[in-house]
Amino acid sequence: MAKSLMLLGTHSNAGKSLMATAFCRLFARQGYKVAPFKAQNMSNNAGVTPEGGEMGRAQIVQAEAAGILPHTDMNPILLKPQADHRSQIVLNGKVYGHLDTKNWRRIKVELWEAVQAAYDRLASRFDVIVLEGAGSPAEINLKDGDIVNLNMARYANAPCLLVGDIDRGGVFAALAGTMLLLEPEERLQIQAFLINKFRGDASLLGNALEDLREKAFGVPTLGVVPFLQGLNIADEDAVVLDDVGETKDAQIDIAVIHLPHIANFDDFNPLKHTANVQVRFVHDRAHLGKPNAIILPGTKATMSDLVWLQQVGLDQAILRACRAGTQVVGICGGYQMLGRRLVDDLGVEGASSTVVDGLHLLPIETRFELAKQTHQVCLKRMDGTQLQGYEIHVGETTLDDGVDPFGVIIKRGGQSVYVLDGAVRADKKVWGTYVHGVFDNDDFRQDWLTQLGWCWGESDRALPDYDRLADAVDAAMDGDLLARILDLDGV
Repeated sequence: MAKSLMLLGTHSNAGKSLMATAFCRLFARQGYKVAPFKAQNMSNNAGVTPEGGEMGRAQIVQAEAAGILPHTDMNPILLKPQADHRSQIVLNGKVYGHLDTKNWRRIKVELWEAVQAAYDRLASRFDVIVLEGAGSPAEINLKDGDIVNLNMARYANAPCLLVGDIDRGGVFAALAGTMLLLEPEERLQIQAFLINKFRGDASLLGNALEDLREKAFGVPTLGVVPFLQGLNIADEDAVVLDDVGETKDAQIDIAVIHLPHIANFDDFNPLKHTANVQVRFVHDRAHLGKPNAIILPGTKATMSDLVWLQQVGLDQAILRACRAGTQVVGICGGYQMLGRRLVDDLGVEGASSTVVDGLHLLPIETRFELAKQTHQVCLKRMDGTQLQGYEIHVGETTLDDGVDPFGVIIKRGGQSVYVLDGAVRADKKVWGTYVHGVFDNDDFRQDWLTQLGWCWGESDRALPDYDRLADAVDAAMDGDLLARILDLDGV
């Protein structure tokens, strides 16, 4: 059976996913067969495995860092929020039902069995499993139903590292306070603290780490990881979009509409990491400005997010910008919004309205259906070029006669098909596609940016910074302490 290590956090966005990615890379570089695992993920940032299963993007990133293909056993439960009190359940890569405040305790009993089975399958195939928790292990109102934090660590016999974000402030209180709220037997599972995102010289901490150990039940600090500026690794939580800065001297300004239920926002990471390109996530019309392009991204709640767009006036602002020459692009749910109307007479999204008018920028209509498309795909453009990406969507979109598609999907999950995808307006100023990841294709991305006026000449988009991250974490850690926590000699 595999050895295991779990990364917990003092709160959401403390750096659990990033530190788990670092350990996946570190153990893989040491020659171990390593895999990530998160029992339950709550995120609309999802991806598709080679088998066509849907899972959280964070574990896909971690699998890539480990040098392996992603599998839904690495994230058996994915909860995709659709409203304040309702989430879609994706179990072992397929839609299983819905979770709400009335049924979550009952359903979690069923899901726990599936989590254990997925972990056991994974542990039988790998040397080391790097587990990630969710939120905080000290949520005292949720611990009795926990299947992702300390209960999962106990099942996997995984020693735990508690991650805290010092850049936010209050990290020592967060670490010690988390320990205070845990039961004595739970505290024993926390083997060390890992402080994340420190700016400056760690010697400036003085005796703080020793004082923390004295006040936090004797738990030592494994290391203080520096703040890594401009790290090219996809984020899991949409909260990071609130921190996107602006590059004032950028040649190209791209405004991505930050929808309430935005999904797959890492579609735009390749644009963010291209020289002289600025990507802004915009919440309201006052900050839309005059960008070169506006992108409507994917969403888990297309109907309600379209209504929101209209309520805040962003629909009219987008239409005005389009008339003034700004290119408008839609990805997945954003593509659906560009049409004349959306119809959900089956209640697939659970929205209050069954028909919502779109932006009327493309001559298309979308009807939601119960079947969900989840595939890795190869798409062929009309000029013959091919793009790699993936689909995650419900709904079928029909085009008026004579409308050019964005392309033709010629492979789904390795199977040859011929499926029209997306639409392009006659003047080329508006286009949309169901395929996520189109901007990961370097030639397509550069050609599109060139059309917008980009003239740098070449992209500086680098490969993900897995080794840079792993090097920084490795240098910051007490290696002897980690060896005592996680004995890998027998692997």
